Amino acid sequence: MASIFDEDYFIPPLSKFSFSFPNPRFASDEGLLAYGGGLEPNRILSAYRKGIFPWFNENDPILWWSPNPRLILYPNEFKVTKSFRKILRNKKYKVYFDRDFEKTILLCAKTREYKEGTWLIKSMREAYTELYHMGFAHSVEVYDEEDNFWGGLYGVAMGKAFFGESMVSIKPNGSKIALKALSDVLAIKGYHFIDCQVPTTHLQSLGAKLIDRDIYLDKLEVALSSGDGIEDWQNLKWEYKDD
Repeated sequence: MASIFDEDYFIPPLSKFSFSFPNPRFASDEGLLAYGGGLEPNRILSAYRKGIFPWFNENDPILWWSPNPRLILYPNEFKVTKSFRKILRNKKYKVYFDRDFEKTILLCAKTREYKEGTWLIKSMREAYTELYHMGFAHSVEVYDEEDNFWGGLYGVAMGKAFFGESMVSIKPNGSKIALKALSDVLAIKGYHFIDCQVPTTHLQSLGAKLIDRDIYLDKLEVALSSGDGIEDWQNLKWEYKDD
């Protein structure tokens, strides 16, 4: 497989007037396959349908990725450790869906910026907020008993696939509770997987698995043909129950 560091590896620019993308099956393992274009919501949706996502830093061109291998979490394979089970059983928290999408994505950006710099720049936040208003992007929020924000996550739902974008914990385990709630709800709703994009030891410790990109793209095609993914999430309910 070619590498983006090969002298003859070509990364094409995207047209501002077309939402087409190169075939990700022929991309390098690093996954960078195009740059440029824009962050129009329909372009982002087109990218997700092909297993591609935007990821770039401020002052960089928009970069489009489809790495190999791909990290996914099957909703019914979330791993709950003994220590985390105790936290879940305490139930000193409340979980909501789409209660405050804009706050969640902003806190994801601010927390990352403080720790390591952020790719969640203003244009990215605006694009995903528009996807939220279109019914594709969703958030999961965790609050404590005094209604203080504890943590959360956001991503995009299409068909029976959920594309996770970012998580944030203001207090310990905040994002982990959000991901557990999301996994349980998606399992009940018949979602095939949560796309975690790139490997992290944290997500792998929670049950996420690396799979070959071609296998991921095959699974994605099936998931996208299994429903439209557009629905109201604000009325979703979740409460932890022991397996």
